[in-house]
Amino acid sequence: MEYLFRAEHISKSYTGHKALSDVSIEVPKGRIFGLLGPNGAGKTTLIRIINQIIAPDEGELFYGNEQLKAHHVHNIGYLPEERGLYKKMKLGEQAIYLARLKGVPEHQSKKLLKEWFEKFDLLPWWNKKVEELSKGMAQKVQFIITILHKPALLIFDEPFSGFDPINVNLIKQEILKLRDEGTTIIFSTHNMGSVEELCDHIALINKSEKILDGNVRQIKKDFSTNIFQLELGQMKGPAEQMFDHRFELIKATPHNGLNTVRVKILREADSNELISQVLPYAQVVSFSELTPSMNDIFIKTVTGKFPQESSQDEVSASANDYLAE
Repeated sequence: MEYLFRAEHISKSYTGHKALSDVSIEVPKGRIFGLLGPNGAGKTTLIRIINQIIAPDEGELFYGNEQLKAHHVHNIGYLPEERGLYKKMKLGEQAIYLARLKGVPEHQSKKLLKEWFEKFDLLPWWNKKVEELSKGMAQKVQFIITILHKPALLIFDEPFSGFDPINVNLIKQEILKLRDEGTTIIFSTHNMGSVEELCDHIALINKSEKILDGNVRQIKKDFSTNIFQLELGQMKGPAEQMFDHRFELIKATPHNGLNTVRVKILREADSNELISQVLPYAQVVSFSELTPSMNDIFIKTVTGKFPQESSQDEVSASANDYLAE
């Protein structure tokens, strides 16, 4: 696999605080790489190091086959979490100014910007001041400016923050289109929901350390729970009597005339044998494997236990509870 960017053994400390500890990542070319973790985990510090805003205390960074240098900044587009436009400046003038800073000629930038503004329903605001825009409109402008010079590497830090669902979907589609056109993207977030839709690879950082990385599909396969959920009707007895030593009954809950039963296959058995165990005792209305989400995998990595393995009703302990810390 070809990698557009690599960070090797990066460490960074501030006074009394270790921001990153021996973190390495490899970002495949033409893919969306999710940089995940709670607020304060070290994601933004790593992004600032990649953008050469700050320097690491230890470690090396590589763009393609070269050590990262100052001139590589022209190949990188960065949308920071902290948004910022000049509030008193007209929108069109400011967009052209920022595009020229990124090396796009004035005549070309105006044409491209007007095409993007029309696409994002911003063209009527071309001669308005930034302070007259809503937060979502301003964020769309910054997204456009970030991608306008077509950098090979794009870095988005919480790009959906403050957007309504319609605009979140709009930006998601543009990000996927950029990937399909060959752009490499680092996508930093603490919101696991968007990771499932967008990311090909991820690295999970917690308390300054990388605790998990790899291909998203392979990670989900590696973290398979072997836990199944059945909706049962016409039960002839308690759920506990249905299963032998090869199965662990995690939970049985009556609901709307049915019983929701959650079972883990322990050893030398498969899903067919699980159903065979149940059929003499109940009618199987539905049957599904509880495939772990990235939320679940985060919880498992941090706490050692999937939420599905909880026998309590507050199975809802989600990764967002940890990510918000």
